[in-house]
Amino acid sequence: MARETASAIPANVSPSAVAKDLFGAMRSPAPLAARSIGSYAKGCVAGATALAVDGPSWQVMRLSRNRNWGHPELIDMLQRLAADAPSLGWNGLLVGDLAQPRGGPMTSGHASHQIGLDADIWLTPMPDRTLTRDERESMSAVSMLKGPSNLKDADRGVDPSKWSDARARLIRRAAQDPRVARIFAHPGIKQALCRFETGDRSWLRKVRPWWGHHYHFHVRIACPAGSVGCKDQNPPPPGDGCGKELAWWLSDEPWVPKKPAKPSKPAKKKHMTLAALPDACTQVLVAR
Repeated sequence: MARETASAIPANVSPSAVAKDLFGAMRSPAPLAARSIGSYAKGCVAGATALAVDGPSWQVMRLSRNRNWGHPELIDMLQRLAADAPSLGWNGLLVGDLAQPRGGPMTSGHASHQIGLDADIWLTPMPDRTLTRDERESMSAVSMLKGPSNLKDADRGVDPSKWSDARARLIRRAAQDPRVARIFAHPGIKQALCRFETGDRSWLRKVRPWWGHHYHFHVRIACPAGSVGCKDQNPPPPGDGCGKELAWWLSDEPWVPKKPAKPSKPAKKKHMTLAALPDACTQVLVAR
């Protein structure tokens, strides 16, 4: 794509406009060659493909959000994982947010998921029937944890009555896909995975502890071939991540609020503008 300048932006689209409002209003993908542009938290996607609402072994949730779009490589990865799920003891995938039709900042809920390479997969099993549209809007995912993580001396591990080896096998299979760069999961889930694996532990390197992510796990694939201007993250640190790093995540330090020295006014949130995104995202936005 040619470099875009402010003069290429239609008069009714200002570079200072809030990007989430512009991209959130797009209901269809940009009719351009498939390409992820920018970084996971600052970019867009051209030529996105929709993950079908219903598949042989998956169902998409929260249909009103229109966030079941991604780069074709992400869609293929999800379809392959869904196809493998029954052999792992998992009926099928309940799929949460991917990206908006043209990516970009979302109107709510995520800082990332902007370039069509991220997907949330629920840790709630898919039922044996097709969920109604209303059920997909109202059904809640189930936390895998014993309790809240933000209490002093909390047990931040998984609840054995909710967690299962089938969930561990599903996450392992996702991590074993060479396209997958990272999987974000609550540190209690990472701990369960560290205990689960008794053989090749190389895949555990991709599973990164992060806040939240106890109702679902977040899969992120690397920049696909041909996505000029797509920026990968640095590789995860060496090792399986089951040692000192995980111990810190399971301690009080990341979770228990510390009393501030003196109260301060909350900083006013600044919304990302169109000008803050890569120039090529303007072409993605206005493509017809």
